[in-house]
Amino acid sequence: MAFGAERGLPPDLRGWDPEDFKAYIAHRQTITEPGSVTNHVQLIKALHQFRAALTCGGLPHDPWPGISTNAVANQPIVPELRTPVIPPETWFPLIRNCWTYIDVFAPDILRAAAHWDELRSRPLTGPDAARRFDTWLADTAKTIPTRRARPSETPGPKINISLLARIIGVRPDFFQNSTPHGRRRRKALERLVVNRRTHPGLLPDLTEVSRPDGSRRPWHDSLGPTELQVEQVMLRNACFVFTAALSMMRECELRTITKDALVEHYGSPAVKSTKQKLDPGLPIKHWWITPPVARAIELAGRLSQHDKLVFASVGDRWAGDSFASIAAIDDFINHINRWRHASGLEEIPDGKVTPHMFRRTMAMLTGDFPGSEIAVGMQLKHVTTRALANRVTGSYMDNDPSWARHLDTAIADRRFDRLTELFNADTAGQHIGYGPGADRIREAFAAVRDQAERLRATGQAQRGDIRVEHNLLRRTRISIRFGKLNHCTMNDNDPTGAKCIEDAISPDGHRGPLLDRCQPGRCPNSVIAPEHIPIWIAERSALGRILADGKIAANHRRRIESELQEVDRVLKRSNQ
Repeated sequence: MAFGAERGLPPDLRGWDPEDFKAYIAHRQTITEPGSVTNHVQLIKALHQFRAALTCGGLPHDPWPGISTNAVANQPIVPELRTPVIPPETWFPLIRNCWTYIDVFAPDILRAAAHWDELRSRPLTGPDAARRFDTWLADTAKTIPTRRARPSETPGPKINISLLARIIGVRPDFFQNSTPHGRRRRKALERLVVNRRTHPGLLPDLTEVSRPDGSRRPWHDSLGPTELQVEQVMLRNACFVFTAALSMMRECELRTITKDALVEHYGSPAVKSTKQKLDPGLPIKHWWITPPVARAIELAGRLSQHDKLVFASVGDRWAGDSFASIAAIDDFINHINRWRHASGLEEIPDGKVTPHMFRRTMAMLTGDFPGSEIAVGMQLKHVTTRALANRVTGSYMDNDPSWARHLDTAIADRRFDRLTELFNADTAGQHIGYGPGADRIREAFAAVRDQAERLRATGQAQRGDIRVEHNLLRRTRISIRFGKLNHCTMNDNDPTGAKCIEDAISPDGHRGPLLDRCQPGRCPNSVIAPEHIPIWIAERSALGRILADGKIAANHRRRIESELQEVDRVLKRSNQ
């Protein structure tokens, strides 16, 4: 009413025009938060909605018909996502280090655990201990297990007396310094150390890695029983981080994965877990994963001491199912950075990393570049394609500036790799595709080879060096977009003939094809490659089976017949 009095509006709200209410809300938006503005919009809409129940009659019109209260107040129903992404300088070394633990270190950790279990099961007998020790000492193939020096000791590897006693099958007091026999035995062991008849911890043949100092040594300098407990926990943590990063599952869903959760879902590997967020029914959901993620889950299940859960406590000292997810991530990163001089792993920059940030980061990657393969220093088969099928909140896919330059480079490199594969196949006389677009690509490839030959003929390039063609190929402007059903050779600067943009209104600032309007069988820019043909043949077979069923409605039959004509048009291009 104060707003109306200042502007000379009628004192009765029923006399206000819709524009007056809109001006009032615009005024409120300049002086208060959107959440408070929502209350004012709600009241104005209610005065219209309940006009029949109000003695004053209420408002005759809703100033914003068909528009929600939140939309009027510019207050999104889902608030802006505040979860940050993990920066690429942290993401890549973290994921690579996890995979090194899973793929390289895990076999040694599992072997060491099995060996330690076997040693602990041996009886420690007394009467023939001296004879057994002398027999062990005389065997030149036997080596002494060593441990790290304690803070109070001089640097360098020390004899692990308790472990050696287990290996020989004697009690630890067998080597006591307080007895003459014990001192004599210790001196015999020290002579073996001088002769370098030693190995670090439980296993004499740990996998060797390249260390930061340039040497090549075992990845662990003393994998004894104590260190084994720590490494089992770190391996569990690596599996947890790897699965969280590349599955886009929520933390609560990761924690409920059971040991029987690995399944096949619609022909692809998947993990089943309980979906909890915003769902009181707690249904079982399937999350598509890649074989490396399946391997991480299977490995974590072998380590778990819990009857059912995959991600739980490991080892004898930590029974049950309790471990803190954030602490597990922090401990893993700190462990990597502390011992990387021995393990050869990459340093991980300091910074906050949480389970929620993994989901946010991978959603951003798959949202920006669906179907692409992201270079993480190793080939994780179609991880982004699978991850894209796992549903996430839309705002998770918002861009992040820290990734922009890296992803642009990664996608360009991957595109050139595929273009090179196509060029090599064409050079080898293989058929690379069908349609006018394929003809233009072959002509471009032929021009590259002709130019390379001219360079060789004039002595500007060496004969037999395929890198000449590849360097020319990189500098040649060949317009091609690789797809699952066809490739597109549309030139953004000269899109004449592109069926997808005919009679279409392109969004402001958009360049390139409109993928949802693609017509593979009609467009001169379309390339049907050999790898696409089985998909189209399978589609033709599926549509034929539907048409063979006489129970479908007439309108559905016409739609299926139209789709079948498009499929036949594509296959006709490839002479199928």
